[in-house]
Amino acid sequence: MSFRSTLAAPIGAASVDFRAGSSALPARLRPDARLGVLDATEWFGETSGGIRTYLMAKARYVAARPHLRQTIVVPGASDEVEDNHGVRIMRLRGPAIPRHRPYRFMLATRSVTRIVRHERPQIIEVGSPFLVPWIVRHATRDVQTPLVYYHHTDVPRIVARAFSHARHQRGASELTWSYLRRIAACSAATIVATAGGAEELRRREFPRVVHVPLGVELDVFHPERRSMRDRVRESLQLPDGPLAVFAGRFAREKELEVVLSGWERVERATGARLVLVGAGPDEARLRAHPYGSRVLFRSFLHDRLSLAELLAACDLYVAPGPAETFGLAAVEAMACGTPVLTVRSGAVAEHVERSGGGVTYEIGDAGDVARAAQSILTTDPSPWSQRARAHAEREHDWTSVFDRLFAVYAGIAGVTL
Repeated sequence: MSFRSTLAAPIGAASVDFRAGSSALPARLRPDARLGVLDATEWFGETSGGIRTYLMAKARYVAARPHLRQTIVVPGASDEVEDNHGVRIMRLRGPAIPRHRPYRFMLATRSVTRIVRHERPQIIEVGSPFLVPWIVRHATRDVQTPLVYYHHTDVPRIVARAFSHARHQRGASELTWSYLRRIAACSAATIVATAGGAEELRRREFPRVVHVPLGVELDVFHPERRSMRDRVRESLQLPDGPLAVFAGRFAREKELEVVLSGWERVERATGARLVLVGAGPDEARLRAHPYGSRVLFRSFLHDRLSLAELLAACDLYVAPGPAETFGLAAVEAMACGTPVLTVRSGAVAEHVERSGGGVTYEIGDAGDVARAAQSILTTDPSPWSQRARAHAEREHDWTSVFDRLFAVYAGIAGVTL
């Protein structure tokens, strides 16, 4: 068994002939740490977005603090393990989720049980709502480790989209909320990243709701990177003139087709082109859209610095998903001083309304997309940029975020940090 030497390296190929269900597990890292947390989620892949970024940021926070340790358990193509500075990442072999690349199912019940009992975390955070909560609950049945559920995804809205009839949509949504309340009832706390999200969960009678925002690497996502605009555009073969960008997963719940339907009018009025950066199951459908031939598609950017340079090199960030529970890429764009265009629903609208660093449009309304985009692209960008950056600095520094989060963990686990 071998281990990687850096958290910045891509995960994978980190072990030789390792079987999580039967091989001897490596000794616990930092056995004298005052608080150990185990993170388990299915929403983690090489081209996934906010949840992966959150867990890697948490890993960097833990690595710098010897009194903490972290184990991250996620599915993968094979069983693998890597260690670095108090952080252990374990992949458990699981099949791909159809039409949801790069995600995989977490099915390794026996392996998760072995890992939980070996790692002995003081708290476990569950980051996806389907199989993982019940596998982890089974693994802790004899050890009574408290669980927290992080409400990363607006699953009720996504599930409801599968139905065309309004009555069926309402029924599917209510059933899903009922299911999520079952997870919350088994958890010591449900964490959510926005104030509006916390308010909704309390309204829906979730117990023990805690609001802890996500953060941004403020020194990486910085307006100074706008000075490299020409070089970045040239390297990515992007044109001169106004550019709007979306970076993330191409999936139906992002509702990118609404933006494409309105963008012909935006381009005609302002000359602004639309850049979509990422990958996902909806890519072919987006390319086939009547405006798809004018869209500039670019591959997913694994490197955070390259993403920051791209966001700073564009004039507008587009966040069209009404099911976002935080919208991390949008806040990273704001930290770069790039204003945000978003749907008037979901978490990103809260950031825009609180900051004044962007504009919103009515859900599903391509005409309103065009109106809102033009209201930014035809005015002086400086006030939008300054307000966006100030909001990120004020509320979304990763260190402050994790100070709050680990205080929540310590209170639940009954330990002093």
